[in-house]
Amino acid sequence: MPPRVVLVGPMGAGKTTVAGLLAEAWGVPVRDTDADIEATTGREISDIFVESGEDAFRELEAAAVAAAVAEHEGVLALGGGAVLRPESRALLADLPVVFLRVGLTDAVKRVGLGVGRPLLLGNVRSRIKALLDERTPVYESVATHVVETDDRTPDEVAAEIRELIGD
Repeated sequence: MPPRVVLVGPMGAGKTTVAGLLAEAWGVPVRDTDADIEATTGREISDIFVESGEDAFRELEAAAVAAAVAEHEGVLALGGGAVLRPESRALLADLPVVFLRVGLTDAVKRVGLGVGRPLLLGNVRSRIKALLDERTPVYESVATHVVETDDRTPDEVAAEIRELIGD
């Protein structure tokens, strides 16, 4: 069985939080590929970026996405950059994928100063804007549904996804 739903979107969209709420409501397990990578490597994502580089991290991420899509039947949250690789996008082609869209202002509020987020080193607001501009078309291309998260609670976002996917 494939995942019940896959959540994609940028950092600050609420993927991990909403995934937990959905899993609880549906009585299914939750899985997060960033947590999988940290568990597999015994290292934090930020350390992998700093010590091994982004390319090495993306390799680990692609493997984590492939494993999760193949093995997990519950709610799956992907890391913000997981959809950048064509092979990962291909794995999502026939799955229910929800893009949690977040605007710049809300993303900045939620991420804060970006501590522990290696792609945000420097000017956090300008880095988030660049990532949103670059990745939004990719998120949209893999999504079967788009859910707006700005000015909404995680419970409201989860409720909309439950309506879209079905209880």
